[in-house]
Amino acid sequence: MSRFIAVFCCCAVLMTAALPVRSVTWSESPQLAPKVNRGELPPVERRLPESPSVVRFQDDDKSPGRYGGELRLLMGRSKDVRLMVVYGYARLVAYDRSLEIVPDILESVDEEDGRIFTLRLRKGHHWSDGHPFTAEDFRYYWEDIANNTELSPFGLPSVLMVRGETPLFEVIDSHTVRYTWTSPNPFFLPALAGSRPEYIYAPSHYLRQYHPRYSDRAKLNQEAKSKGQRNWVSIHTKRYHPYKNQNPDLPTLQPWMLTTSPPSTRFVFERNPFFHRVDSQGRQLPYIDRVVMNIVDGKLIAAKTGAGESDLQARNLSFSDYTFLKESEKRNNNQVRLWQTTKGAHIALFPNINAEDPVWRALMRDVRFRRALSLAIDRREINRVIYYGLATEGNNTVHEDSPLFRSRYRTLWSQFDLKTANALLDELGLEARNKEGIRLLPDGRPMVIIVETAGEDTEQTDVLELVHDTWLKAGIKLYSKPLQREVFRNRIYAGSTLVSVWGGLENGLPIANMSPEELAPRSQDQLQWPKWGQYVASHGKVGEPVDLPEVNQLAALNERWLRATSKMEREAVWHSMLEIFADQVFTIGLVASVPQPVVVKESLRNVPQKGVYNWDPGAHFGIYRPDTFWFETQ
Repeated sequence: MSRFIAVFCCCAVLMTAALPVRSVTWSESPQLAPKVNRGELPPVERRLPESPSVVRFQDDDKSPGRYGGELRLLMGRSKDVRLMVVYGYARLVAYDRSLEIVPDILESVDEEDGRIFTLRLRKGHHWSDGHPFTAEDFRYYWEDIANNTELSPFGLPSVLMVRGETPLFEVIDSHTVRYTWTSPNPFFLPALAGSRPEYIYAPSHYLRQYHPRYSDRAKLNQEAKSKGQRNWVSIHTKRYHPYKNQNPDLPTLQPWMLTTSPPSTRFVFERNPFFHRVDSQGRQLPYIDRVVMNIVDGKLIAAKTGAGESDLQARNLSFSDYTFLKESEKRNNNQVRLWQTTKGAHIALFPNINAEDPVWRALMRDVRFRRALSLAIDRREINRVIYYGLATEGNNTVHEDSPLFRSRYRTLWSQFDLKTANALLDELGLEARNKEGIRLLPDGRPMVIIVETAGEDTEQTDVLELVHDTWLKAGIKLYSKPLQREVFRNRIYAGSTLVSVWGGLENGLPIANMSPEELAPRSQDQLQWPKWGQYVASHGKVGEPVDLPEVNQLAALNERWLRATSKMEREAVWHSMLEIFADQVFTIGLVASVPQPVVVKESLRNVPQKGVYNWDPGAHFGIYRPDTFWFETQ
């Protein structure tokens, strides 16, 4: 068993088959009992689906939790209210601890040939307002949102399109829908399970009142104009942003529901009385009654966490805060845990192969130059000085706990070897130096590289100071330049930036059935080849066509993955792409697996001692099911 899978399994829960209805007696939070007694809520057995989703605790020394309590979180921006959708991690299908996709909101999914998906809902499942959740909610999304040219002027979401083909959507019965493509759609289920999920359903009973197909168009438009909005589209769109999580009236399927209207500096989330999960003893989840999210200046979150103002915190904390947070443990009855991070690299350098300057562009396109830059970096020194030796040194590639990991992908061209770096630079014809020992470019300019950062913390600058010292020994002068994020990105897109700093692969924990598109040109946001990515994303309308053979090979392999019908073939494509990506040094990873501080109130239970803090897959805390967290004391 890999370390990653072991870490995930240690925490608490696995989603399993539903409990037989007659095998248990359902129970609920005491918080809801008064509403049931007053007739404001039906009893729990009528609020749960006929076959709820069951979480079972794996560790022998852990038992199901107890009800009650308030969980405090700190966030740096009001729009971070969306993270409750991430942490809640209620999805049609979801990743389990082995990174397999399993049913969650859905009772089951039947997949045929990777192109026919039959989704079966849980009978008796309800939205948070008590209205039935049925196939009608999928039909409404398909007909009245996705295929409505006013609400969706750009057409269907890309995940529903396969080579320009729309799926055949069918309502089989009130609890079954089907999507059919003529070619495989490997993106469909992962998109439904994502940290930012693709919504293919909507609460039709709530939204119909804002849709002219079911309400008076003239009245809706008049209402919109009275509120300074354009027309009915604005009203409908504002009320249906399930991921943004800004409308307290929008019914939800998440474990907690928003009760605070923005703007606010304090958002309160109350338990969803119709939530579809139970523990093995038949107790409806979540255990915790409510979550309070306080919005503060992001720069103050570490200090406020250290002062005991949060019960569970990782957002806006970095490894540089660890010592301070550790010192505050006893004062505030907190525990500071270090979880793994799994991006391809915590910090990576991105040579801009699309640089505007023709001399620099020629160098950036030559693999010998990129290899020399990588070999002239002492990653061990960076790890010791900045990260106390706790990080992993090497390239920007998949994490060692991914089944696709090979040590060669991490180490290729990443050893500190000044002799080879200088030999490669000499081989490029860059032997000439000025009186300060700086190499000269072919046009006589000194080889000065300005590495641009988004300027959001000092960590990158500290790392670049160490890179500066070893690059200097190879005859290259480095200056760092912090910029505002928007300026930072726009300069890269325009080709003005030579080298930039950012994190590595977003998905460092892939399996063969996850897309390898991060390794191929696909988006302007890929900092090593923004103009090529823009060209691909725009279907040739803007940007520049790819004209480097190895990058075209990556693009062809990505297309091959899309056409593949077996896991074995997809795995082979992944390895080919990872090999090329490492050998060609398109990005220069420095360190990975930098520990993430996670501060946990001592009384908060079922939060893993050792965990993985990852965006997708993982949803940060979501894969650990915060609906199963509970307070021993308050």
